[in-house]
Amino acid sequence: MAEMKSTRQAYGEYLVELSKKMENLVVLDADLSGATKTNIFAAECSDRHFNAGIAETNLMGMAAGLATVGKIPFASTFAIFGAGRAYEVVRNSICYPKLNVKIALTHSGISVGEDGGSHQSVEDITLMRVIPNMTVLCPADAVETVKMMDAAIAIDGPVYIRLGRSDVPVIFDEDYEFKVGKASLLKAGSDVTIIAVGLMVGPALEAADLLKAEGISAQVINMGSIKPIDAAAIEAAAVKTGAIVTVEEHSIIGGLGGAVAEVLCETAPVPMERVGIKDLFGQSGKVAPLMEKYGLTAKDVVAAAKKAISRKS
Repeated sequence: MAEMKSTRQAYGEYLVELSKKMENLVVLDADLSGATKTNIFAAECSDRHFNAGIAETNLMGMAAGLATVGKIPFASTFAIFGAGRAYEVVRNSICYPKLNVKIALTHSGISVGEDGGSHQSVEDITLMRVIPNMTVLCPADAVETVKMMDAAIAIDGPVYIRLGRSDVPVIFDEDYEFKVGKASLLKAGSDVTIIAVGLMVGPALEAADLLKAEGISAQVINMGSIKPIDAAAIEAAAVKTGAIVTVEEHSIIGGLGGAVAEVLCETAPVPMERVGIKDLFGQSGKVAPLMEKYGLTAKDVVAAAKKAISRKS
């Protein structure tokens, strides 16, 4: 059985490793360090950890200020608060002047579970990717989380890293190389391409195996970099397989599905289906039943793949 680990846990642990190499690294949270796992960093580097309290706009303003004096801040809270409540400050105080702030928000998507629709952010990718100067990343597992943190530090400017609450299977090994703006091919195929992101990469791979059992060849692409997006990989996949399915734990409006559709309509129009949250709020519940209710399982990906294939001219 694959190792299970949440991306927020990997984030908290790797902050400590980074602190040993980077004296200018600081971490901020909004009274949720136990949930975002920045408490792991706080225990080791209390003089470089700042709690802004339940004041997310102030959190982002503090991060912006620290960036102006040469610090590299990682600002963390729940995605709904950091991307939603603090949106204007992220836009005007961080992205407009292109400050070197890393925004790593946890508890994204409906996999937050029992916290319910008020705390389940299904809009954050849309909000963050529309802001000029912002890079948007979403890891599939703990290994990719670490790789994305390294990539974020190498960027002189704002970066959004979308993290989750739930444990997810570890897909990649330590040799995996992540590059901003580049997709990774996880499985080759010829009949349909499944493009997935975040915790939906696992179900996408499972769907490919189910399709193979029915004689359908599906290739799977991990699109961890949503902005910039790998337009060349999307176009090549469309040409090769003639059908695309996007898979995300986020609204299909403006998220991965929207981003891929933008590329396809300009360069390689082919039948496309979007698996994701369909203009709905989340609700309280256990994670597995919620994923079933909102159509975010491997069987839903299989159904979408078959539909996309059936629409080929």
